[in-house]
Amino acid sequence: MKTLLLPAALAASVIAPAAASAQAIPAATVAVVDLEKVTADCTACKTANAALRAQATAQENREKGLIAPLQTEQKAIQAAIDALKGAEPDAALQARVKAFQTKQQQAQETATRGRQQIQRNQAYISQQISAKMGPIYQQVMTRRGANLMIEAGSTLAAGASLDVTNDVLAGLNAALPSVQTTAPAQAAPSR
Repeated sequence: MKTLLLPAALAASVIAPAAASAQAIPAATVAVVDLEKVTADCTACKTANAALRAQATAQENREKGLIAPLQTEQKAIQAAIDALKGAEPDAALQARVKAFQTKQQQAQETATRGRQQIQRNQAYISQQISAKMGPIYQQVMTRRGANLMIEAGSTLAAGASLDVTNDVLAGLNAALPSVQTTAPAQAAPSR
């Protein structure tokens, strides 16, 4: 019996230190970054946001330009239908209604494509910024001696000495002086 216990005790003494060292985690040295401030204050981000606002305004104006003549035409068609007092519209009025419906559908499709392009542009801008952020985080953490970086919005409180927002902002401004504000054209679907 003693001979069985000795190997088991020996195995336990070898495994225990290995398990203890595998579980050892270094003390956390935390850095906090305010990503809202970084993305609001970075030079390229400000320029990109202004460009997106201009694109959105231009899209709204295009949509208004499409809608105004359609509304006028719709009122004229409705007046012609009302004048019939329930009688069947003639072929010319029916053709006019059909042409109006086609124009209305085309206007909706054009507006949808414009809005989708703005969404693609916004996503493309975010993608360019995100691609630069990872290496910047690592550089700031290394320079400041941190082994954990968290977003300020996910903390309840943090000391000012932990804030590396300005470091990240400076790194982003240096790494990303500008961004493209128009997403590349999507590939046509294969048939």
